[in-house]
Amino acid sequence: MDVGGTTALLVAVVGVVGTLLSALLTQRAADRSRQRERERAERLRERRSEAQELRSCYVALNTSARQYLAALTDHLHALGRDEDLRSVRQRLAEARDQHRDVYAEAQMRVPERVLELAGDLSHDLGAVFGMVRRLDDGVPRAGDSPVVVQENLDALWGRLRETRREMRAELGASRADLGR
Repeated sequence: MDVGGTTALLVAVVGVVGTLLSALLTQRAADRSRQRERERAERLRERRSEAQELRSCYVALNTSARQYLAALTDHLHALGRDEDLRSVRQRLAEARDQHRDVYAEAQMRVPERVLELAGDLSHDLGAVFGMVRRLDDGVPRAGDSPVVVQENLDALWGRLRETRREMRAELGASRADLGR
């Protein structure tokens, strides 16, 4: 072979190899891009799932605290009337148990600021529960009275609103309110 033929053959081989490598490199870049997009989509799904779980936890915590407070209020009102308290006691026990379970789950999920508020609320709900039960059993301690229980319940409703505001802020619902 002469130099010109060899050069032409070499140029042709380089051209074919270049074309093949170009297609291969383009395919690899596309594969990497698709993989990054899948990973980004998966991270987005995980963040949305975590946000939904947190929202569900907040809804359950708010609902259980409201039911517990309502049951305490109903029990207090029932103490002032002459009626059978069995159903009121049962409702209070169920509301208390439900709140305890929901709060236990919240302890593992919610941010510290919300947990602090919810913990204080839960503790004070328990204290009011004790007062109501002692009044119901006819063995009140010094400071236990229907008036004191009602004052505490009123304060707890306010604390529940504060806790709910913090939960909404954590979820970004407060920012949505600003646009309205």
